[in-house]
Amino acid sequence: MEVASKTVEERAAPERDSSLEVAIGREVRAFRKKLGLKVAELAEAAGLSAGMLSRIENGRSSSSLATLKALAEALHVPVTALFRRYDEERDATFVRAGEGLTIERRGTRAGYRYQLLGHAVGKSIAVEPYFISLTKDSEVFPAFQHAGMEFIYCLEGKVLYRHGNKNYTLGPGDSLFFDGDVVHGPEELLETPLRFLSVIAYERFREE
Repeated sequence: MEVASKTVEERAAPERDSSLEVAIGREVRAFRKKLGLKVAELAEAAGLSAGMLSRIENGRSSSSLATLKALAEALHVPVTALFRRYDEERDATFVRAGEGLTIERRGTRAGYRYQLLGHAVGKSIAVEPYFISLTKDSEVFPAFQHAGMEFIYCLEGKVLYRHGNKNYTLGPGDSLFFDGDVVHGPEELLETPLRFLSVIAYERFREE
């Protein structure tokens, strides 16, 4: 029996994780509605059939780069805008209470416990959120330095925190945002246990 052949554009997505197709379809539909276009109108502008566009919007078709480029031009958006929802859906890290990844960092030997709460992969900007715990036996260590910026938010306890030549007294609810290149860290533990969130962001170095 002869099976009717189909072009790459008309083949339905195979049975696999179709999250990319679904994400692209949602973006296409959202941009189309934002412009007030009907399916037939956008399909004509992009050189597609209405049926093909409908399958794309419903995440039931794997589109070639040429098709995505045509759709993006018809919608007056960059091609990368069609992948936005896919990136958003993938970049999520859920960590249950107490399940952060305990890691070794400078200061660990001084009695600082670091729990990494998430990380980004393949991004130009690295973001590292930590849950940090100190006890009365932890050593003060006001000599941290690293690239990028850091934000700390005190959850429990009280600390005299040094940044450069200035000291800040932080208690529950207090926060500090600063340049990580400047020497910083706890100058004096005023009340323990001390627990705070630390979020470090820096640019990844890429080989040219």
